Amino acid sequence: MQIDSALWIAHPVLQLAVAATMLSRRLHRTFPVFFAYLVWQILVFSILFPIHLWGTYPEYFYSFWIADAISLALGFKIIHEIFLDVFRPYHTLKDLGSVLFKWAALVMLLVAGVVAASSSTTDQGPLVQAIFTVQRCVRVMQCGLILFLLVFSGYLGVSWRQQSFGIALGFGGFAFVELAMVALNIAGRATPAGVNLTNAVAYNCAILVWFGYALLNSRSRDTSANLLMSQRWDQSLTDLQHPLPSDSLIPMFEGMVDRAFSRTNGGPAHSEPEAGVAAAVAAGSGPASSPSPAGESPMTSPRRPAS
Repeated sequence: MQIDSALWIAHPVLQLAVAATMLSRRLHRTFPVFFAYLVWQILVFSILFPIHLWGTYPEYFYSFWIADAISLALGFKIIHEIFLDVFRPYHTLKDLGSVLFKWAALVMLLVAGVVAASSSTTDQGPLVQAIFTVQRCVRVMQCGLILFLLVFSGYLGVSWRQQSFGIALGFGGFAFVELAMVALNIAGRATPAGVNLTNAVAYNCAILVWFGYALLNSRSRDTSANLLMSQRWDQSLTDLQHPLPSDSLIPMFEGMVDRAFSRTNGGPAHSEPEAGVAAAVAAGSGPASSPSPAGESPMTSPRRPAS
């Protein structure tokens, strides 16, 4: 019990160090949602810890789950914030990602509502079941985010020294450990006390990762990386949103061909440069099969060799 309390007390101490470092380096302007998450976690500890020591169980129960629901909402918004920072040079991909995140939030709320409505007879109640469902969805997304950055960092020019990568690494590592412990607990291979202890250690490690990245000099976006594929994705999405006008090169060439036909069939007189080119082609000494610079007209018959 003393180890659990010590690990719990270490959370706000380390989070306060991360928040102070972000303030001193003005990183709270770049990642305002993550900074708000740290401040919220410190505030939650200052409320829950006294209730845990001197309050009643119902007070602690409802306070904990309400605070956890708000923390999950901030954690989901942090994923969006990291995504926007990673795709900052690619405006179209960033807009597409924002739309996908809105739909993901809507789907999670619908799933949580269905779970809450269908689990009213359980001991934990519908509220806890709904929060559990959203929590697992957010943890899966956090794991997917760090895997996404590890795989596509070379295409996006994201350096492992960037703060956004460090925030994703901390959340992704903790989410992986928490999901693994939930699976072991369901399988009967881990006790609730062991799950809580492992999660507390993993979360402290995540805060240490954030603190290290807050102290680290952030490296600018890697401009020497091969970003051609990402630029093509962004340009393709831009072309889909804003297609080219119909009066492009094809109608222009069609007009040029129509004018060439009309002039060959006795149309208006050529201008001086065009007349000079036509006279040079008619009196040229080159082979009959060589086309003129403007292309040979189908109405012009080839020259016959002298008999």
